[in-house]
Amino acid sequence: MKEFTVAVYGLGNIGRYAIEAAEAAPDCRCLGVVRRRESLGTRPFDLRGLPDFPDMDSLVAAVGKPDAVIVCGPSRNVPADVPSLLEQGFNTVDSFDIHTEIPALVRKLGETAAKNSAVSITAAGWDPGTDSVLRALFEAMAPSGTTFTNFGRGRSMGHSVAARAIQGVKDATSITIPVGGGRHSRLVYVLLEEGERFDEVRARIKADEYFAHDDLEVREVKSEMELALTADHSHGVLMERIGASGLTSNQRLSFDMRINNPALTAQVLVSCARAATRLAPGCYTLIDVPVVKLLPGERETHIARLV
Repeated sequence: MKEFTVAVYGLGNIGRYAIEAAEAAPDCRCLGVVRRRESLGTRPFDLRGLPDFPDMDSLVAAVGKPDAVIVCGPSRNVPADVPSLLEQGFNTVDSFDIHTEIPALVRKLGETAAKNSAVSITAAGWDPGTDSVLRALFEAMAPSGTTFTNFGRGRSMGHSVAARAIQGVKDATSITIPVGGGRHSRLVYVLLEEGERFDEVRARIKADEYFAHDDLEVREVKSEMELALTADHSHGVLMERIGASGLTSNQRLSFDMRINNPALTAQVLVSCARAATRLAPGCYTLIDVPVVKLLPGERETHIARLV
């Protein structure tokens, strides 16, 4: 089985799980982790014995060039971080999750990747990501119809990171609550910076692109301990489609999962890193990637086993 190597770019929630997913994969070897200079040498358990570096140049000089870089920072950093990595000739995978901005990002990353003979797989978590593939398959199975994607109840990493970036927020957790019919409400617990007014912070959160389109409730907590009681990694999705196959109506399709959010996101990223080593230069989303390229081993073996 052919081995591929990765570097993990960022040691947040997803980065820690990406290290574990790479370690568990039969054909993947993680060379090291790039993180903030001030964090180097801390949290050794999360590194699982891997070296950490302040930048990609230092990593490559010490352990060699990885076949793919798994970008694990906040979504808002992807449009700046990923082009820079592609310009250096690195293949990249990321879990960018601002749905409305994905088409423009794909065009931007596609141009940069092609110019530098690199591969970028973007929006590669579970939604967007594997759920996107399921939505596409549902439409292929029942072309006329409606698909509802109902998230939660659970903690949204992207929305939590977005809330923490709001002026006046010291820490925050965002919970996604399904309303039904593909609609959701957001419940955000915030710990304020000293001297901040709750009503002003709430207005800033409501105006943010992550929160502006859903029903929103913001609750203030008074301590990190109280906030910790609201936060775990559980999440899930119920996807439903009612439609027609040809002229036959009332076809009902559904997919349901309950998951650890960052662990599944990280696993998809490692699988996409494998696929990135098998694709021609350019930018892809998961609906562009043949599923067999995500799996370890040979295509013929998977055809015999799965088809």
